[in-house]
Amino acid sequence: MQLDMNLLAALDVLLQEGSVGGAADRLHLSQPAMSRTLARIRAATGDEILVRSGRAMIPTPYAVSVRDEVHLLAEQVRSVLSPSRELRLEELEATFTLQCHDAITATLAPRLLQRVRAEAPGVRLRFLAEASTDDSGLRNGRTDLEVGSGIGATADIESATITSGRFVVAMRAGHPLAARSLTPRRYAGAEHVIVSRRGRFTDPVDGALEALGLGRLVVATAPTSAAALHIAQRTDCVTTVPEGICQTDIDALGLVAVPHPLDLPRVPMIMNWHARNRNDPAQRWLRALVREELHSVAPS
Repeated sequence: MQLDMNLLAALDVLLQEGSVGGAADRLHLSQPAMSRTLARIRAATGDEILVRSGRAMIPTPYAVSVRDEVHLLAEQVRSVLSPSRELRLEELEATFTLQCHDAITATLAPRLLQRVRAEAPGVRLRFLAEASTDDSGLRNGRTDLEVGSGIGATADIESATITSGRFVVAMRAGHPLAARSLTPRRYAGAEHVIVSRRGRFTDPVDGALEALGLGRLVVATAPTSAAALHIAQRTDCVTTVPEGICQTDIDALGLVAVPHPLDLPRVPMIMNWHARNRNDPAQRWLRALVREELHSVAPS
């Protein structure tokens, strides 16, 4: 039996993208060429691999069962056939996927893209929303970097704390509290919108207020910092957000941001990656860029 390693690489990308069009883009092929490759994979495996469901395509049970194994094998083949060599950024062609907190994406993405386009024009960036639950994106290779406030939960995920920032209270320019010194009591007396992907109406701020014998009225939750800041712009609500990474949205919306009156822990910005990418030259270059840009927007 003659095996075509190109089919393994194509199958890996097809299972990651879940579509012929997405796989064609990743592999720089036309859609007809990618369709022919899928047909060869179907003939070799005796399985449909992807089947149409409405306008989308979904993997078959067999495809789901071998997805992780296929990716691992493809990674191993690439590492054997493409040994480490000097990184030539002007020749680098790659797509890097970053999963970030929404405020980090809003602040980091334009700056990082500008650097990448200048240094490695063949590189594309894919930014994904932060997962609401533990995600295996780093482990299965769907994600190259995660940037947020959490540390990887397993031994194969490596982490680095890049910087940290203080919390501020953001409000519309004409808010009654904007022209007054913000005390804990005045802060507690305002109406609040808090950021919670799960829609929770409490967060650590409430514990800090309770320690002072105070409570606050949370009238709304928002899934992202940007959404909470938009609500604050149009209402008398105030919202608590990290200063550095939210400054772009705060300035764009014309909001006032004042130091938080409570003694809250600083919010860390942590970069996570899989151990297999530790010494990869292109991945190390990407991590260095992210580190530099995060430091520039949110120095400790």
